[in-house]
Amino acid sequence: MLDWLTENKIPVGATAREVFDWLQTNGGWFFDGLEGAMRALIDAILWVLQSPHPLIVIAAFTALTWAIQRRWQPCLLVAVGLLFIVNQGYWRATTESLTLVLSACVVCMGVGVPIGIAAAHRPRLYAALRPVLDLMQTLPTFVYLIPAIVFFGIGMVPGLIATVIFVLPAPIRLTHLGVSSTPQPLLEAARAFGATNRQTLWKVELPWAFPQIMTGLNQTIMLSLSMVVIAALVGASGLGVPVVRALNSVNTALGFEAGFVIVVVAIVLDRMLRAEGRK
Repeated sequence: MLDWLTENKIPVGATAREVFDWLQTNGGWFFDGLEGAMRALIDAILWVLQSPHPLIVIAAFTALTWAIQRRWQPCLLVAVGLLFIVNQGYWRATTESLTLVLSACVVCMGVGVPIGIAAAHRPRLYAALRPVLDLMQTLPTFVYLIPAIVFFGIGMVPGLIATVIFVLPAPIRLTHLGVSSTPQPLLEAARAFGATNRQTLWKVELPWAFPQIMTGLNQTIMLSLSMVVIAALVGASGLGVPVVRALNSVNTALGFEAGFVIVVVAIVLDRMLRAEGRK
């Protein structure tokens, strides 16, 4: 019985290869256009972060933190953290990693929030999406690199695509949770006052779901940052490059230095967007 099972293997891998071959042959126009759009987004964010003097960028991040948090403690932490990165000589690599993170945020929130809203209003749609989202979150992240290399080559774009596939379920799930948990009395009151479906969405559901949506943004940033090292394996620039180099050369000092800078970036971004600081 066991021999029969192994001899009659379900062609999962062969089917996946055929699908990728077909997409590569017939969908070249789509992937070329997608690559161009992603590259333009990456170049724009990279230009914003790298063209000004580092101190100007640090001041802008500190001001943004004050606008969000309205407290001096997170602002001080952000400024000190970014100055520490400059001191360690990782500013350029950090801006490249931030470019990957911010690009992933733009794509994931731009796609995930509307899908989450639609899924909250259509339970059947969410029931169909749930196994797909489970697969996207549980599939080993290294597997995403294979089709990314096949369709987009090497560089920042395949790193961004792999990051988006891994991160996208977070904003979808959290947006769905926030919108679907809107209390029925609020919805009934809005309808009683004659609100349309669009008005109910913008004036009731989205304000109620805003904390969950911001949590989705925070999770998107943290998960994207966790992909920095993995994206370096497909040629993406940033803080993952020295980590991979340290791993290949068993360089403890370089690995700890780059890894600690990644931790500092994560702390800075988390403190900037931490929800309890908002008024």
